[in-house]
Amino acid sequence: MNSDEDLAAEFAAIRSRLVGVAYGLLGSVDEADDVVQDAWLRLVRADRGSIQDITGWLVVTVSRLALDVLRSARVRREQYVGPWLPEPVVAGGGAAGGDPAEHVTLDESMSMAMLVVLESLSPAERTAFVLHDVFGLSFAEVGRAVGRTPAACRQLAARARKHVSARAPRFDVDAAEHRRVVAAFAEASAGRDLPALLALLDPDVVLRGDGGGVVSAARRPVLGAGKVARFWLGTAERFGAADDLRPSTVNGRPGLLRFHRGALVGVMGLTVADGRITGIDIVMNPEKLRRVG
Repeated sequence: MNSDEDLAAEFAAIRSRLVGVAYGLLGSVDEADDVVQDAWLRLVRADRGSIQDITGWLVVTVSRLALDVLRSARVRREQYVGPWLPEPVVAGGGAAGGDPAEHVTLDESMSMAMLVVLESLSPAERTAFVLHDVFGLSFAEVGRAVGRTPAACRQLAARARKHVSARAPRFDVDAAEHRRVVAAFAEASAGRDLPALLALLDPDVVLRGDGGGVVSAARRPVLGAGKVARFWLGTAERFGAADDLRPSTVNGRPGLLRFHRGALVGVMGLTVADGRITGIDIVMNPEKLRRVG
């Protein structure tokens, strides 16, 4: 192969990781894919003789570009109608034909709930945390991405880690137990069984719905088992018998797809701890459901 073919092959081999890094920073598959494509074009135009490590160069470049996008996205998200949730990555849910959602390598910690917590960090803190704590980059590499010294990046990551540890969900939940709780939630929802739902919900459960101002959704998070259960059953009552919950894998964890008369209307990420649901994140904004088949 010639050097161009070698370069293209190396890029293709790590593309899913690059999209995963960008998605961890942005919470959007579309934006992540744009960033990765931009990095590829920059690599093609770069002086390759000055690049000793193509993979490292691409990871740093993608991170730097994603940080720029994240800074501009903060303003848009502050003006978003209702809670902003990340675009879900559903296993096997991307459209056929090279959809970037089919090429995202997600770290196991990049659940919907975790990405919501990361939204509360500053762009620099989020970048330092995701690159170092999630993807294992050295602080020297993080420094090249955020334009700060390794020592400053160490401090950024420490602040982010403290914030995340106080708010992030646990990640040691057994997958089988998680699936069992999600299935029980779907069954209780189908049966409109309020006592069963209350038994599944943590007293401090939080429900967030992202309709983006396009479809009806709670404008603020719903807090507490009683309020969440009644709110959820109220929305199910509106849908009626045509509502259908189907199990799926959402951001690497057991979740649910919500259909109405055969059309996808929501993707649900459920956070589970000690056998109970502590968080329900429902993406209903049609723009964020385009990639889910």
